[in-house]
Amino acid sequence: MIAMQYSFVLPADYDMGVVRERIAVKGPLLDDLPGLVFKAYLHAVEPEQTYAPFYLWRDEEAMHGFLNGPAFAGVARAFGWPSVKTWTPWHASIGADVRQARFATRGEVVIAPYSSLSELRLQEEATAQRTLAGGALAVVIGFEPVTWTITRLCLWRDAPAHAAGERRYDVGHMSAPGFALA
Repeated sequence: MIAMQYSFVLPADYDMGVVRERIAVKGPLLDDLPGLVFKAYLHAVEPEQTYAPFYLWRDEEAMHGFLNGPAFAGVARAFGWPSVKTWTPWHASIGADVRQARFATRGEVVIAPYSSLSELRLQEEATAQRTLAGGALAVVIGFEPVTWTITRLCLWRDAPAHAAGERRYDVGHMSAPGFALA
């Protein structure tokens, strides 16, 4: 699997209704996309106006098919050419109710040099299990060894408590054709 996200910070006076309308119209178009586990259409107004969809792909071919295709070209025409971040998931749990997600949190942690990656991975797995037990509908823990970071994406039905270092988003739509993971 591969996790992927790009983000657009929009001007303070940008009408976020345009983003919400785009999500309402375009979101269902990926509901049956082969190779897509899920796409969370994330947007936020605080601390800045942002459109930041998050994807979980079955494999790199599915991701490349999207990035090389007309849907991504349309996003780039509408919002600009983004930097696309990718992670190898250390953990991905997606519950059957994932389409009911209305909120997301995303946090990033820098891995200290010479850390025991095997121990860190076990700690992240335990964090994921606690988060799921706390009501998360999905948890993806992404590992990225270029900048040595871990990214945690959690999807929620109800607004979660705000944790330091986490960004909170609204979920405008969930495309989840391949959600049946354990």
